[in-house]
Amino acid sequence: MANDRVVSPTPGVRRRDHAWARPLIFLALLVVLWDLIVRLFDIPPYLIPKPWDVALAFRDEGGRLMLEAIPTTIATLGGFALSVIFGVGTAMLIAGFKPVESYVYPLLVFSQSIPKVAVAPLFVVWFGFGMTPKVISAFLLGFFPVVVAGVQGFKSIDPDMRDLIRSMKASRLQTFGMLSFPHALPAIFAGFKVSVTLAVVGAVVGEFVGSNSGIGYVLQRSIGNFELPTMFACLVILALIGCVLFWLVEVVERRLVPWHASQRVDVVATP
Repeated sequence: MANDRVVSPTPGVRRRDHAWARPLIFLALLVVLWDLIVRLFDIPPYLIPKPWDVALAFRDEGGRLMLEAIPTTIATLGGFALSVIFGVGTAMLIAGFKPVESYVYPLLVFSQSIPKVAVAPLFVVWFGFGMTPKVISAFLLGFFPVVVAGVQGFKSIDPDMRDLIRSMKASRLQTFGMLSFPHALPAIFAGFKVSVTLAVVGAVVGEFVGSNSGIGYVLQRSIGNFELPTMFACLVILALIGCVLFWLVEVVERRLVPWHASQRVDVVATP
């Protein structure tokens, strides 16, 4: 028939395959704008360096900075792993038991008003210098988003679906495995994406107050010495760590919840 429309999956697939080019183009435009602003307003290099100076810092100190990025990444992954384990578990308890929600959830919200920079020195006093304070700082920043997203996911289950599976004589464990947990996964992964980026910040906070290695340590030293190109290079590396970890979480999400609407490839209908 003349009004029939044939769906071609190729345009949608191509659109998704080339989606990575758009942020790169925008990033290039931002770098050009950055360079133009510095030159037009004659901003001194001790305030804002030129992009070329940052590139030279990468050339001169790129190897050392990449080595310093290793402990920062390890601390980030450690804190994020703890956030996943304890965050999902806490969300399950809050969503499943009213007393836990009434007693624990308000305290968790209250704890978020405490600046992590203020309590991070305590971790150095309690646990000494090393990896442990950085992991704990990363955990504290990444924990709350997982809890909030998990609680929302577990509580947003359709009551009709819950009644249906209970009418089939499913046990509490079967209900959790077949309905509650799969239904909450999209919301949980949304929390993971926020958590993994905040874990990078937490690791840097830990390195600020008690470490002699890591990007945070180099960043703090660069600020003290007014080495702004090196400082900007550190910021770029931290942004790259966050982007890579965010992308890895997205990859895992696409493997575990391919059925969710957010994971469907756009398909363009053609006449």
